[in-house]
Amino acid sequence: MLEFPTIPTWDAMHPLIIHFPIVLLLLSPLFILISALMPIGKGRPYMIVALVVLLLGTASLFFAASSGEEAADLADREGGVNAVLAIHQSLATKSEFAFTVLSLLLVGLFVWPKLSRNGETRINASLLPLGYLALYTVGVLFVVNTAHAGGRLVHEFGVHAMLPKQADHAGSSPIAQGTTETEKTGQD
Repeated sequence: MLEFPTIPTWDAMHPLIIHFPIVLLLLSPLFILISALMPIGKGRPYMIVALVVLLLGTASLFFAASSGEEAADLADREGGVNAVLAIHQSLATKSEFAFTVLSLLLVGLFVWPKLSRNGETRINASLLPLGYLALYTVGVLFVVNTAHAGGRLVHEFGVHAMLPKQADHAGSSPIAQGTTETEKTGQD
């Protein structure tokens, strides 16, 4: 029978949450680039999408970091895990700071044409957004390096989220329960 899975605790949510900010923060520059390449006045809708995607990505970055801090408290600290975990946490903090600053800068780029007496010009519609993208690469480097350190924790050291155990349901398949017939019977 098809059932909803047990809702994991906040510390176990980290693997589920972390992919949202990565995707959103890597997607936003695409819309900025499209906006910068459009004729003056035509790129504003793309800049709106870029801003919304960036703000959602930045907010979800804070949720991911919060769940990651909870997960780190439960991590087994054997071998080189401590060193990589410290790097991962440091990079996550730097990513939060970088994308907070980048979000504020993009808000500024977005409202500047409305506040300036000149309105939208080639400088604030194309050149400033392209310069902003150069700064954005710093944030992307932080996110990519943070993700790499997290990947090392999982794939090199075997660190994983502590998920709640599923209740044993009569009649459910062994695959759904994560066991095989051999494990059930104890035979090889």
